[in-house]
Amino acid sequence: MSSLLDIFANRDNICGMKSIIFIVFFGFVVSATVTSAPQAELWDVWLPYDAESRIEVDHTAWDTILERYLITDDRSGANLFAYSRVTSEDKSTLETYIRALEDVAVERLNRDEQMAYWINMYNAVTVAVVLDHMPVKSIRDISLGGGLFTRGPWDAAVVTVNETSLTLNDIEHRILRPIWDDPRIHYAVNCASIGCPNLQGEAFTARNLEQVLERAAREYINHERGVETDGRTLRLSSIYDWFSEDFGDTREAILGHIYRYAEADLRERLAPFLAGDGRLRYRYDWALNAP
Repeated sequence: MSSLLDIFANRDNICGMKSIIFIVFFGFVVSATVTSAPQAELWDVWLPYDAESRIEVDHTAWDTILERYLITDDRSGANLFAYSRVTSEDKSTLETYIRALEDVAVERLNRDEQMAYWINMYNAVTVAVVLDHMPVKSIRDISLGGGLFTRGPWDAAVVTVNETSLTLNDIEHRILRPIWDDPRIHYAVNCASIGCPNLQGEAFTARNLEQVLERAAREYINHERGVETDGRTLRLSSIYDWFSEDFGDTREAILGHIYRYAEADLRERLAPFLAGDGRLRYRYDWALNAP
């Protein structure tokens, strides 16, 4: 009995991902919902947009928060967020910014402005949720409901836009991924974990969208959190496993995507694996992205 419980307790949960396992308690078989990779399932109410719109959403407050509390760690090279240093005044500023985003008429924005809006909303809300529950060692230690075996805040309604309640999983997997069909979304949204791509040091906007998405992809792929090899084994972030369909769904397509953003040294080390040699392994660090 104890070994089964230990296995279950130590199982990795992935942002709202669901599957069914069975555990025996005192002779009874009990089914439990645990996490598995969320599918991109379009919520078509969010499809409308105005291609001619010149409306620009104000993300100044988010820029200010990032400037004050985002730190590039000299040892790891990763961007960390100083949650414990956020003042009550700046926490209120962040909450006011999120409330302002809730009031935006998203359907009146053009597509690029919409994409920037949803990425910033996801990242700002994630930071706010962590701040509300500090101190924590991992975002998976935060439970906002959703069931006995749910870990993390991703399936809880956290914002209301156009009178519609939304979860973080809704934003990522029912809006961003299916509408834009762009694998770089995985480098843009940040789940407050070391293993996640960097929280960028500036707000996304329609003007900087392409530039920051490209930079985010290069940063992650050329960092050991994203890709690392000893020549025999290629260790990739679990993001490429969990969401393989977004990167082409085959070994060749995933490595081709990585190769596109790899710097010269990494490209050289990738060559044997592109030829089909070597093993692929996946890993992810759920520790909080804090100093």
